[in-house]
Amino acid sequence: MAEDKKGTLQGQRSVKNMESAKTASQYQKAWFSAMSERVSNGEPFAYINADVPMEILRTMDIPFVVNQWWAALCSAKQMADKYFGFLRDNGYRDDLCNYCATALAGSMDLNPEDGPWGGLPKPTITITRLTCDCQGKIFELFSQKHGADFYPMVNTIPNIAPEKWWEKTADHWEDLYEKERLDAAVEELKRLIGFLEMKTGRMFDNNKLIKVMNLINEQENYYRKARDLIADTMPAPVTISDTVNAVMQAQWQRGTEWAAGHAKAFYEEIRERVSAGDTACPNEKIRLMWIGRGLWFNLGFYQYFEEKFGAAFIWSMYLAMAADAYVRNNVEADPLRALAARYIGMEDFLHMPPWNSEWFAYEAKHNKIDGAVYLVPENCMQAVEGAYFITKALEDSGVPVLQLRADPVDARRWNQDNMTMAVEKFLEERIIGE
Repeated sequence: MAEDKKGTLQGQRSVKNMESAKTASQYQKAWFSAMSERVSNGEPFAYINADVPMEILRTMDIPFVVNQWWAALCSAKQMADKYFGFLRDNGYRDDLCNYCATALAGSMDLNPEDGPWGGLPKPTITITRLTCDCQGKIFELFSQKHGADFYPMVNTIPNIAPEKWWEKTADHWEDLYEKERLDAAVEELKRLIGFLEMKTGRMFDNNKLIKVMNLINEQENYYRKARDLIADTMPAPVTISDTVNAVMQAQWQRGTEWAAGHAKAFYEEIRERVSAGDTACPNEKIRLMWIGRGLWFNLGFYQYFEEKFGAAFIWSMYLAMAADAYVRNNVEADPLRALAARYIGMEDFLHMPPWNSEWFAYEAKHNKIDGAVYLVPENCMQAVEGAYFITKALEDSGVPVLQLRADPVDARRWNQDNMTMAVEKFLEERIIGE
């Protein structure tokens, strides 16, 4: 728990009830240590954005770290003051998109080994999709700082907005996207594979990709069962204080035997809690959804409202996206096209109305949500995401919404007292008062 100069609490750890949440953190730390050793022994190392098709790197056994996971880890370790101070001291604006700029800030540390878990290894390759001008430039600067090869991937946008996309992703993705868009994405994957083969000397194997894709399907199907079980159980067996970390960390390991096994254990633990009558918030009266990125420096914030109000945050996009956005069946016929259909829609699902707004409203009804708290980072281009339309869709469906303006990784922009008061007022006036 950290304090600012005025003594206001800025962050606190969450209390984890699930064993699978603890084992995910333990595994991730051991994996990072082993991966860092591989890199120190001369293997290539890629730093990639979350919407990059990591399945290609997994198939080629190229070590990599995902930008959003690293930013979240740095934030959880309370590194914001130090790292973003480096940006300021080097003449950068103090309101950069901090999710993407965390690694760039860390690269300015003269003692990088002081970073979380011994620090980020020096990348030889960086990859991002050009989903916003800021992200591409930040990755380019980060690459230059390390002398890494920078590979930007083209981003396309849809011309259609299909209804209930979440019902089409697993089996009807050819109908979900325009043919031309899928064709272009497949060619982009082929170019990425050629680049990686040339830079690393490692060869791509289509059969290995099929195995990776099927392991991911297995993993995400367990997440779907877990999401639905939580939605159907009142009081909820778990809250997002357990599910966010457990799911997010395993998602960055997707395509591995460990990740599929962990997802199964995660679901089975929730099922056992339901059977035993175990609840995360025994006095649950209000079911809340958290929209937006996790509040990584302050995951304990979610649990504060349970005892006083019986208000439990049971929904986040991490488990819900895993349930609805990743599965692609029948990958054997054309694994590259199935992979293309997985990653080209991520920005649509999360950041483009009505794709996101209709899904949020559906998930609110599915999970019997009473209110939504929506974290809107003002300094992130992608997170603009049609906040007006998301809020309107939820309010129109009868779910009151509170927007919090804050940064998910920068504790300097968070005031615990003010944010707590805002949520309390929201609960008292918009939910309890009704």
